[in-house]
Amino acid sequence: MLSLPIVTGLIRRRLLVNYRVDPRAVAAVLPEGLRPKLHRGHAIAGICLIRLEDIRPRTLPAWAGINSENVAHRIAVLWEDDDGTTREGVFIPRRDTSSLANHLAGGRVFPGEHHLADFIVCDDKGIIEIKARARDGGMTLSVSAEESDEFEFPASSCFRSLEESSAFFEAGSVGYSATKDGCRLDGIRLETYQWKVRPLAITNVTSSYFDDRALFPVGSAVFDHALIMRDMPHEWHGMEGRRLAVPA
Repeated sequence: MLSLPIVTGLIRRRLLVNYRVDPRAVAAVLPEGLRPKLHRGHAIAGICLIRLEDIRPRTLPAWAGINSENVAHRIAVLWEDDDGTTREGVFIPRRDTSSLANHLAGGRVFPGEHHLADFIVCDDKGIIEIKARARDGGMTLSVSAEESDEFEFPASSCFRSLEESSAFFEAGSVGYSATKDGCRLDGIRLETYQWKVRPLAITNVTSSYFDDRALFPVGSAVFDHALIMRDMPHEWHGMEGRRLAVPA
């Protein structure tokens, strides 16, 4: 892979649709060296749906950037560095994008293999509807949400407050993505110039990943809460990936 330039742009819209999950189910899908990051006994996983605009190497002007709809299924994880220091971030079993450029360059020019997907998006007057289907058939999802400044953080969540949830997810800025060769994980770090989330009311969510009963038996992955971010300048920084042992 070529050396990754710092990539910059605007997060126009980012939804974090979060699940609380049985740690045993999560542990079964994680690569070696990663373990679930627990919150009050639950593993935390979810779906990141993100609209990116003006994405380009930092040395280029905004007009040279590209726009795209993207989705990443993610799991909060911990791992130990070689010196024994515990680190945290997210494991991303799958990334999907509407951008042919992201699909072709991901895993080659910059870390993170992206599957090509078709998106139908409505984001208007506080109503958000997103449907996505991967062209390889490996992912489908549907999310319906209502955005309002009057919506309060749900009492049913395993997080006690918006502030507690915000701090948990802000710490997960490093992402390790699965690759098709199964020999490595691609690494990337998200740096935001500001971090501000608001609670989001989800009226419906379906995900072929979290609804897969072979991975997550009935009751092992339950929707917990959702957050939304808007209009956030950011940068992507490439990181050294993680090598995985290949079974004999």
